[in-house]
Amino acid sequence: MSGSSIDGVKTLLHPVSDLAAAKAVYSALLGTEPQTDSSYYVGYEVAGQQIGLVPSGGPQAMTSPVAYWHVSDIEAKLAEVTAAGGTLKDAVRDVGGGRLVATFTDPDGNVLGLLQDR
Repeated sequence: MSGSSIDGVKTLLHPVSDLAAAKAVYSALLGTEPQTDSSYYVGYEVAGQQIGLVPSGGPQAMTSPVAYWHVSDIEAKLAEVTAAGGTLKDAVRDVGGGRLVATFTDPDGNVLGLLQDR
């Protein structure tokens, strides 16, 4: 049961309704300005983690924060979790720079993410 290794949760995305207001709060909380600052995504790199703010939940219409588990082989890990009872939510897609993401739900409907850097 190890088609893909796990490197932990290193990315946490938060849907926000007011990007400017959220950016002020997260900048104060994290004690730093964002490394990525655009109209569709604001991202912070803090202690080896990526904390992202996604206006209106982005194209995937997130309604709550989503933790992304970093994996070495996203297709293999997605196959493992769906075979074990997870349900595919958003298929694997490239979000830029060769970074692949996908989401699935656990049996209780919690959304979990997978992320693979190439």
